[in-house]
Amino acid sequence: EKGSTTSTMIQLPSFSLLLFYLINLSNNINEINAFGIATKQIISRSTTTPLYSSSIPSDVESDDVDSFFIATTDDAEDKSKRDQMKTKLLALCASYDRGFGASPRARSEVEALVKELELMNPKSSDANVGIDSKLVVGGESEQEIPLKGIWRMVWTTALDVLNLAASPIATPGAIYQDISNPPLAINIIDFIPRFQSLLPTSASTTSLVRAEVQTRASRRKNYSNNRVGLTFESVKLIPIEILGFKPPDSFLPPFKIDFPTSLIDVEKLPGVDPENAPGFFDVTYLDEDMLIIKQNAPGGYFVSIKVDNCDP
Repeated sequence: EKGSTTSTMIQLPSFSLLLFYLINLSNNINEINAFGIATKQIISRSTTTPLYSSSIPSDVESDDVDSFFIATTDDAEDKSKRDQMKTKLLALCASYDRGFGASPRARSEVEALVKELELMNPKSSDANVGIDSKLVVGGESEQEIPLKGIWRMVWTTALDVLNLAASPIATPGAIYQDISNPPLAINIIDFIPRFQSLLPTSASTTSLVRAEVQTRASRRKNYSNNRVGLTFESVKLIPIEILGFKPPDSFLPPFKIDFPTSLIDVEKLPGVDPENAPGFFDVTYLDEDMLIIKQNAPGGYFVSIKVDNCDP
């Protein structure tokens, strides 16, 4: 989990031994796509480079030759193992209602899979880059924001979320974290009245209320390049549908409460460590379609998958 690069690094005594090993092992391989993680710079190439080419690309410094050849975009075998573990994880998440109906054994199985995935994290550092919208300019294009997107929760061990299912009035539906417009990070929870489960599925008298908690994300890079700080700005309740009727805002406007964030800066209070101030999460696993985070106290993991939208 804590590797210094995004790819598996093979350490051999010398570059000559490494080259000899690759030549003998890969006689049938003509070329690979290279994404070199150099000690001084990140080298990204769209063209292919022969596995045992006698020439070194001009943009690779002489001190970084070893790193150029031994770093790859994403080892196919590792990706296959991660995909297998993700499939098992998602099956458990679906079987036990995202953790709301999980048995102790199921929680242990999910925790073991999460730990294995964390050890193979392809984004073990810099997951919080650009989350505060301060993008790093590299060449002609801006560096992408790894966390940008809409993430739907498929599993959690956080008690503050699991306790939502104890309400006798409503049960939690879909839960999202919308980071499509950083630095805003909006936590979305859909609530469904419990009486609705007593109605036939063909009934059109459905009801849905959406809660949106708006936060502003920031990097806490002094502690970890994977830690994201959150400042809570507002909470809003939106009636999406009432007994099959979709009310206009003029009929039943959203109920909203703004928090006085400008008056109280928790990170600057006396005796508060800015890096561990309340309101943050650590990214423990991130790839193109799965996100695993661990929140601060009261703690708990969240496993989420990337989706196209959060429409109710």
